[in-house]
Amino acid sequence: MSRPLPTVFDQALASAVRAPSPHNTQPWRFVVEHEVIEVWLDRDRVLGIADPHGREARLACGAAAFNLVLCLRANGLAVVVRMLPDPAEPDLVAVIRLDGNQKATAAERKLAEAVFRRHTNRRPLLDKEVPSTARAALKSAALQEGGQIEYLNVSGRYTPVASLVRQAEALQADDPDFRAEAAFWTHREPGSLDGVPRTASGPPPYRPGVVTLRASHENENLPPRQYEQEPLLGVLLTRDRGPHAEVRAGMAMQRVLLTATAEGLATSFLSQPFETPRTRESLDHIFAGLGQPHTLLRIGYGSPTRLTARRPVEDILTHRTGPDVPAS
Repeated sequence: MSRPLPTVFDQALASAVRAPSPHNTQPWRFVVEHEVIEVWLDRDRVLGIADPHGREARLACGAAAFNLVLCLRANGLAVVVRMLPDPAEPDLVAVIRLDGNQKATAAERKLAEAVFRRHTNRRPLLDKEVPSTARAALKSAALQEGGQIEYLNVSGRYTPVASLVRQAEALQADDPDFRAEAAFWTHREPGSLDGVPRTASGPPPYRPGVVTLRASHENENLPPRQYEQEPLLGVLLTRDRGPHAEVRAGMAMQRVLLTATAEGLATSFLSQPFETPRTRESLDHIFAGLGQPHTLLRIGYGSPTRLTARRPVEDILTHRTGPDVPAS
């Protein structure tokens, strides 16, 4: 197989970095060698307080890998994906190898187009019900990548999970180390290439709701607004657990998020209960028997908001010397 045009890899890598990550930390780097792209976890960008074991960072890397694979397939290239392929290299998240050509499907092209429109919407959502057809599409998206979406409003778990979100937010508000870490990554200037700019944050709530967005993601320069009282919440789960499951969950999460974007839905994350040991243990207990919970999504309809910036691909890309590949 001839070496792919550089522009195809360039486009795929540009898609990869549009993946979401906690506080837009972008905890990934990429290595290209001939017809192979490696996705690596960047330990220097793992949140030491909120994510000391790198769970959320591996989700983000899995999402980046999904975007990369999706873009290649949408361009008519077949790929083989191996996740966490080398026990001696635990930060090597995925290896993606070209494997000939294949015809892109309409669904792949549709999701690939959504990559550059998907964004986290931290602002109030409309009090408009998400129809059953859209909910089914998100569940199908998760299943295609080995994950599962559990909607809390139909499971009886809504109230205890919402309580854990509020409990975790309170615990984090009382933790000076957590507040300092969040402050470092948020309220950035609009031109910042990482972190969450103030312009991407939501207004303070007019009154507390059933669930709360992060206090660190509030834009105090905006007037308070009323948030939806009971948003649709979905938990993404896998049957297994551990680093491999976290990467796969990230790929499932990204397919769900892109499917939501294609369906005209807005999404954001309620990550607080995953980031304090006490609430995470309770969260695991609530979903015992169903699987390992990885992330909690707020889903609905909302007005578009600005995209957050990303670091240039060339800043996080290494070309490994190999056949027909120059070193950089």
